[in-house]
Amino acid sequence: MIEAMNHFTVLTDDLPATLAFYVELLGLEPGDRPDFGFPGAWLYANQQAVLHVIAGRPLPEPRAGVIDHMAFSARGLAGVKARLDARGVVYRLGRQTGSGAWQLFCVDPNGAKVELDFDSAELP
Repeated sequence: MIEAMNHFTVLTDDLPATLAFYVELLGLEPGDRPDFGFPGAWLYANQQAVLHVIAGRPLPEPRAGVIDHMAFSARGLAGVKARLDARGVVYRLGRQTGSGAWQLFCVDPNGAKVELDFDSAELP
């Protein structure tokens, strides 16, 4: 099932400062990002997009944190769906713009949003 950590997503109300921190101070590199219709950036380490930054959305109040979700590279989409369905876990499944990768979003028992990314060739 889970094979690797894929990326974290950070919400920001100051995109330039956030990019300066991660790019200029920490050495991540800006790279390709699909057009999601809102501002943001994908930052790369070793040619892997490890940090997604989302801007242009209201931040939650009170501000408990700015990490929006955790994402894992995964395999076995049909089996994962079957297990979630059997337990009554609500999820959203869709295709990523551009790559066609499957993205399954659900919430853990503590309220943390989890994204599982599956190869576009897998069948749901």
